[in-house]
Amino acid sequence: MSLYSKRGVSAQKEEVHAAVQHLDQGLFPHAFCKIYPDYLGGDDAFVNIMHADGAGTKSILAYLYWKETGDISVWKGIAQDAVVMNLDDLLCVGVYDNIVFNSTIDRNKHLIPGDVLQQIISGTQELFDRLKDFGVHIHYLGGETADVGDVVRTVAVNGTMTCRWPKNRIVSNEGIRSGDVIVGLASYGQATYESSYNSGIGSNGLTSARHDVLGKFYAEYFKESYDNNLSDDVVYIGKHKLSDPLQPQTTSSKPQTIGQLILSPTRTYAPVMKLLLEQHFDKIHGLIHCSGGGQTKCMKYLPGIFRVIKDNLFETPEIFSIIRQNSGSSDKEMYEVFNMGCRLEIYCEPADAAIMIEAANQFGIAAQVIGRVEAGDKKELVIKTVSGEIYY
Repeated sequence: MSLYSKRGVSAQKEEVHAAVQHLDQGLFPHAFCKIYPDYLGGDDAFVNIMHADGAGTKSILAYLYWKETGDISVWKGIAQDAVVMNLDDLLCVGVYDNIVFNSTIDRNKHLIPGDVLQQIISGTQELFDRLKDFGVHIHYLGGETADVGDVVRTVAVNGTMTCRWPKNRIVSNEGIRSGDVIVGLASYGQATYESSYNSGIGSNGLTSARHDVLGKFYAEYFKESYDNNLSDDVVYIGKHKLSDPLQPQTTSSKPQTIGQLILSPTRTYAPVMKLLLEQHFDKIHGLIHCSGGGQTKCMKYLPGIFRVIKDNLFETPEIFSIIRQNSGSSDKEMYEVFNMGCRLEIYCEPADAAIMIEAANQFGIAAQVIGRVEAGDKKELVIKTVSGEIYY
């Protein structure tokens, strides 16, 4: 059993998928989000999309960092995580504008004061204000903040996005076909619309990242930060504190500590995808957000029996190397849990790959052809790494 499973987490969410398998799968069953008829407006030319997600256990890391350093601004990054995990899923069905957002914050009031709530809520609005500059309009309609200390150890930050969208402008993934290439957009670096370097960590796999990288100090002094029923051999098994310095950095914009590296706010690709979806919609066959499930996420949304080969992924960013060194996890587990440096995939004709790459580069985001789609006799994913091939 993997460390991830021993901690009570599943990268593939098998039990969740089993629980919802009999629900209506919507108009486009292979689309990245569920899409339904226009119940809100009654117009056959439109569809309705509602999507819920959040920052996950990254909020526990923010709690530890805040307690250790006193830096309350870390919570604004958690606000961005909760928004982007919704927004970038919507991008993958073609939606990039005129979205409404409702937040859900569950807290233990004894540990999470009002000042933290203010940081999360103001951080959410500040992100929406920045996105307006790129023509991405998200309207903050409030939400629910509940004091549920009997249920939540520290705080859970989540949200829901809803929109109406033209049916003929939906990316359904039905266009993915044999012969397509996969253009990957890097999760790390510094985009032109980011104020500092992004480690690429995103908001998935943070239970593993936290326990694999951080040491027993946190188990001893912050018992509220983990499930006390877990076996000691999977709890905070690393050697670091969040305030530990990294190797000297060449620029001040790069993270200076382990905590800053692991708490990099999740990057949104909204400015890039707005450009591509407005100007090159017909060239995009499919879109995949490499969130939960990491580099294996694509397998859930393929519209046919295909063999996906990823043989040119980005060089592994520092944060994932640190996690692997501390945990001893296999490559197979790492690529199944983390994005490993690539968090958005665009499926298109080989001749159109340069357009996708150029658009990302305009915003300072590295992009390249990371793989291809082939016909197969079964659904299969092959990832080629410096250590060999991994099969899923």
